[in-house]
This record gives sequence, structure tokens and C-alpha cells, in this order.
Amino acid sequence: MKDEYRQRRERLMANMAKSTAIFRSASLAVMHRDVEHPFRQDSDFFYLTGFNEPEAVAVLAPHHEEHRFILFVQPKEWEKEVWSGYRVGVEDAKAIYGADEAYPIAELEEKLPQYLSKADRLYYHFGIDELFNQTILKQWQSLLRQYAKKGFGPTALEDPMTLLHPLRLVKSETELELMRKAIAISVEAHHLAWDMAKPGIYEYEIQAEMEYLFRRRGGVGPAYPSIVASGANACVLHYIENSRALEAGDLLLIDAGCSYGYYNGDITRTYPVGGKYGMEQRVIYEIVLEAQRQAIAQIKPGNPFSAVHDTAVQVLVEGMIELGFLVGEPEELIKEEKYKPYYMHRTSHWLGLDVHDVGAYKQNEEESQVLQPGQVLTVEPGMYIAPLVKPAEEQPEVPPQWRGIGVRIEDDVLVTENGYEVLTAGIPKMPEELESK
Repeated sequence: MKDEYRQRRERLMANMAKSTAIFRSASLAVMHRDVEHPFRQDSDFFYLTGFNEPEAVAVLAPHHEEHRFILFVQPKEWEKEVWSGYRVGVEDAKAIYGADEAYPIAELEEKLPQYLSKADRLYYHFGIDELFNQTILKQWQSLLRQYAKKGFGPTALEDPMTLLHPLRLVKSETELELMRKAIAISVEAHHLAWDMAKPGIYEYEIQAEMEYLFRRRGGVGPAYPSIVASGANACVLHYIENSRALEAGDLLLIDAGCSYGYYNGDITRTYPVGGKYGMEQRVIYEIVLEAQRQAIAQIKPGNPFSAVHDTAVQVLVEGMIELGFLVGEPEELIKEEKYKPYYMHRTSHWLGLDVHDVGAYKQNEEESQVLQPGQVLTVEPGMYIAPLVKPAEEQPEVPPQWRGIGVRIEDDVLVTENGYEVLTAGIPKMPEELESK
């Protein structure tokens, strides 16, 4: 992995010319009072360094004569390490992570000017650490004031996301290997949940078993709060209470994935509790499945990202018209978004180090991002007829037999040279397969 991180930095620095980029690690987050959440590194910082400690700064200075990659880290301190865990320290930051130079984090303001003074541009993302934001601003403004006398220094301050995030959007073979592992564990957990989907089981029991498996297989844990939603709970998009007992005749919507090596799986399946879909449930399910099938078929290099969502919406709206939920012409209903009481989210997002991974969805105001090999995206259409759903203006009320049905089907899809690969194909989604147990 050391070479992998070096190659990532080199690709970024190749686009930086005579600039300096500064990246701040994540900070420790407090759960309540003095109890801390488990530490999770900032994804940009981790992507470039692999360094997994708080209170660190990475500097990339491709124009510097000696040091192109510099780390500022917490020094070794036994008194603190005995409480909070071992630190890499300054010397090992160079040996293990390939930094050309490393310093204690306390020396940041003293050492940083030598890596900024001859740059013509400074890249820095303003994060939630306001104190650190002010530190960087003061450094830049100080150098800016000296520009008239010296004739050099960073006159521009820009966000590095415009350079870095397009690189993160296309996954390397190393990244795909980690994603395949995260997805394989996620698939295994969904098989376990499928077996458990029986009347009397509580949602939280299924959640606990899935997340236990994530850890038992070497994962970091869940990629995001697991959604285990039975009955009408499936109509709540981000339902995470997971406290209800499953009943015969329910649908069970599970949106859960494993994080492995910081890379994530993201899968949704909607299972019949007791092994059989009801008539209305199956009708809704098959519309959503067809929407997903046609949306996935749009994934190939050169196609616009927006085609995935547009195709899914077209199929869903046609299904809603057939069921009498909507009245009118599909094109007009889509234009006016009359379908949104029943389908209120987008169909896809990028997937990688972050569950909703970085990368632009548009090239400009009018044009969609174009799909290219190495990108990974979710495809997750759904239909949700909440018990108290309010139809769009001038649209009919939904008959009671449809209310309380929520269906979502989600797969993770890799854009390949010639089309696509469904990475999550290991968990069935055809209704007759899901009724087989």
C-alpha cells in the first residue's frame, strides 16, 4: 500500500504545478462529555497518506527542492499513549508512510512557511476546525503582504477538491480489491438477514447479527447506520430505530453494508417476511425491479450519469400511472415531479472511501458527468407508499391496500471498459428467488 499512496500523491502533484496543498486530518469527536467516538480518518487525508491518527497535517509541495511530502504528527508521549493508544511518532512517520520530512504538529506554524513561500498557489479545504482554518488564512495573508517586496508567493487560495476528487472517482485495482471484500462481507450479511426474516424476530436482532458478522469478517463495522425496516417503517428512508418485531405479511427493507479497509459496500434488499410477497407488495416490487434493471442497463463508458436516474424515474412513473397513483402524461408528470410523494430520492451516488463518495455529478450547469471505467455507483430505485402519504396536487388518493408498502432495491455497480459489472450480484433480488426460503 505504501506505493499505492505514493502514486496517488504523484498523480495529484502532477496537476499542481508550482503550488502547495495542505490537508488536515480528522479530529476526535466527542460522543458525550469526555467520551470519544471511535476515530475515523478524513477520507481525503487517508487517500493520500494512509495515516490513521488525529491531529496531523499533510503538505504536498512538488516545487520544493528537498521535501515534496511532509507530515506533521503527534510525537511519541508515553503518558498520553497509555490512555489513548500508541502513536506512530515523527521518525516512523517518515519510515512507514514515506514522508520526505516529518515534524511534531506543534511546529506547524514555524515550519510551514518554507513550503508555502515559493508556491504561486495554495490549495486548502476549509473544514469544520475553525481554529485551523484561521491558522492557514493567517499564513497565506502574511505571505500575500510580502508579495510586493519579494515578487513571489501564493497569490491564490483554492480548494483542492477540484484536483483530488476526480482522481478519487476512478478506482484503482487496489481500491477495487478492498471494495470487493467489503461487498462480499455485506452480501454474506444479507444472506444471514434473509434467513432471519421471520415473524417474531426484532429488527434490532437482525441488525446485531449483521454488524457482528461485519466485524467477525475483519471489517471496520457498518459503513453507515444500518436500516432494518419492517412494515410501514420501510417508507421512512433513513429509519434507524430498528425496534419493531417483524410480523407475518410484512416486507422487510434492509439497507446495510460493511466498511472494510475504509472502503464500503452499500446494499438494499426488500424481503418478504414469512417467505411470500402479498399481491400488492409483489406488484410494487416488480415495478421497482424493472426500474433498476433498465437503469443498470444505462451504465457504460460515455453514457451520462443522469441517464441512470432518468431511466428509473421513467419506469417508476409509468408503473404509478398503471396503478392509478398518477394521472397524466409521463413526460409532464416527470417534468413537474408529481411522482415525488412516492419516490423522493435520487437513484444513484458514487461509492468508495465515503458511502456517498466524492466526485461531481455534473460537468457544468447543463451537462451530466460522463461515466468512465473504474467508477463505482449505486443503483437504488424505490417506491414508498407511506400510511399518511399526501398525493401531489390534482392527483388521486391512494387506496388503502397499497399504503404502508415500501420497496427499495440497491446494487453496487462498477463501470467497466465495455459496460458494467454488478458487484453485489451475490445476493438474489428476483422475487421468486427471495420467496424460495
